[in-house]
Amino acid sequence: MTLVDRTRAVLAQAIEVYRGTPHEARLTATMARLDEPLRVAIAGRVKSGKSTLLNALVGERLAPTDAGECTRIVTWYEDGHSYRVMLHPRDGEPRQARFDRDDGAIEVDLGGLAPDDVDQMVVTWPSQQLRRATLIDTPGIGSLSESVSRRAWQLLATEEETPADAVLYLMRHLHAGDVEFLRAFHDSEVSRPNPVNAIAVLSRADEIGAGRPNSMSSARQIAARLSTDPVVRRVVQTVVPMAGLLAETAVTLTETEVSHLRKVAERTPREVEALLLTADRFLTQMPELGLTSFERQHLLDRFGVFGVRLASMILRRGPVTATELARDLAERSGLEELQAVLHSLFFARRDVLKSRSALLALDDLAHEQPLPGSVAVSAEIEEIIASAHPFNELRVLSAVRAGWVAGKPAVLEDLERVIGGSGTGRPQRLGLESGATPAEETAAAGEALARWQRRAENPMTVHELVVAARVAVRSCEGMLAELAATR
Repeated sequence: MTLVDRTRAVLAQAIEVYRGTPHEARLTATMARLDEPLRVAIAGRVKSGKSTLLNALVGERLAPTDAGECTRIVTWYEDGHSYRVMLHPRDGEPRQARFDRDDGAIEVDLGGLAPDDVDQMVVTWPSQQLRRATLIDTPGIGSLSESVSRRAWQLLATEEETPADAVLYLMRHLHAGDVEFLRAFHDSEVSRPNPVNAIAVLSRADEIGAGRPNSMSSARQIAARLSTDPVVRRVVQTVVPMAGLLAETAVTLTETEVSHLRKVAERTPREVEALLLTADRFLTQMPELGLTSFERQHLLDRFGVFGVRLASMILRRGPVTATELARDLAERSGLEELQAVLHSLFFARRDVLKSRSALLALDDLAHEQPLPGSVAVSAEIEEIIASAHPFNELRVLSAVRAGWVAGKPAVLEDLERVIGGSGTGRPQRLGLESGATPAEETAAAGEALARWQRRAENPMTVHELVVAARVAVRSCEGMLAELAATR
């Protein structure tokens, strides 16, 4: 029986216990959530680029990126067969809202409601990307408005059931408030959020180098350094650099924008460099460029100085189609790297994250609203958490990140990799390239098994590492069993 099957079974048991109570509907919804797309919340401080990143991930300009009233509301973006926006007031029944989308983000008519009167907004939009993950756009942490800032905290960093299975946290640099929020979102218990379901994004990475061509290289170095910082490692799985504006523009690039960029690319590199020293110079200098002030402002709004400089450099190198330019910009923005990390750390671990969310909700209910039969439900939850190997892996990974498991750096790095800290695929666990053959994987898994068996049986190994080594052994045995089944 799979982990999801065991979770579904204990939920069915709980539904019978709470049959006829107001909690029955909550449990039924929790069970249905197991079959829904992964729920990924996007959080961060004000002006960190949350909505821009969401648009880049969806591949459409849906979320408003200005400081309008809708950015103060928790907004869900989910796949569906029709286009619809539903408002969920704090008082009253949900209502369908009118919206427009002439050019760019969705503009929603709140129908006379103030943003503080709306608990959440649900945007249903047919989208292939949203079939994999429902995205939750949260108000900025650290907003001047206390009520706005509090909404993200209430959604993700409280002891109550969280609606998100995982979180993308955007930061422009490591701020004390970022660590505080992530620590609140983190809990050492396996059924609670921990570093495994949190990824940090070094947003607006192109601004780190003042928009210079090597800005992303500098950002990658900073992200790599942050990823090894003990404080950061305890609250997120990894840190990925991202030029969000460039990524959003790359996936929504138009032929008109490319034609305007070609005019910039026709100038000499020295002329372009001088023109892009500042945004003001680009808007006012070189009338012979053949672009109106409106067209220049549009390019800055869509690409930023970094994006205009980078796109013109790519176009200058030779014939490039709009599709090829968009693909190149998306790669250079960090979007493809982030998508790969999301797949490896979130989507490939979907069932584990989904089961954790469901067990957390059920455990809270069983303790807060006990009924005859609740004790048996709690015991079953405890047995699942204790015996399910994916949860054991997450528990060890959390312990390593927290510094509770001691060992040589190379040993701990190997441990993290084997138990899925860098991704759940066999090549990632074994430190192999993605195209490794089954024979290569079998040999690497056998070597890893022997290595971790020796550590587990060595009387000189400290107790905490022995416990972790036994989990690594089970992970290696599982990989060998999978490989044997495919022969």
